[in-house]
Amino acid sequence: MRQGINEKRLVAYFIEAKKHIALIDESLEVLEQKIPIKEYEALNQLERFALNALIFRFSKLQDLIGVKIFRTYLDFSGFEIREKSFFDILREIEKENIIDIDSWSELRELRNKIAHEYPEEIDEIVESINLFIEKSSELVVVSNRLEKKFNEIKKARDRDN
Repeated sequence: MRQGINEKRLVAYFIEAKKHIALIDESLEVLEQKIPIKEYEALNQLERFALNALIFRFSKLQDLIGVKIFRTYLDFSGFEIREKSFFDILREIEKENIIDIDSWSELRELRNKIAHEYPEEIDEIVESINLFIEKSSELVVVSNRLEKKFNEIKKARDRDN
């Protein structure tokens, strides 16, 4: 019964992830001619909006993956998640070759840094913004790996039933 609930949750989570990914892609298309960004002030209004949308959607996708998908995926695949710390969850995700702990920590740290910058400091963080743009594809890869592994498990279970 719990497997069925987890399956439905994961399907919904991956639909949500795809929406975030589509908006990340759209934001990157708008910014394409300006990457790497050299100066925030040189961006026009649409490009600034796209950059802010990219940061917002990256944050939403990372939260979705880290808070909901990791745990639900592991529970669905048979890993006992009750009373496990987030670090325990990450270790198991790493064993599944979805992402390594250091990469996830770097993505999280970068996200937190960008999220807590202030507009008057924006030129000081242009390097971080460019790294953020570069790393957005890594987060998309993690989401795609999780969905692929979920579908493989689901297909195997469907064959066995």
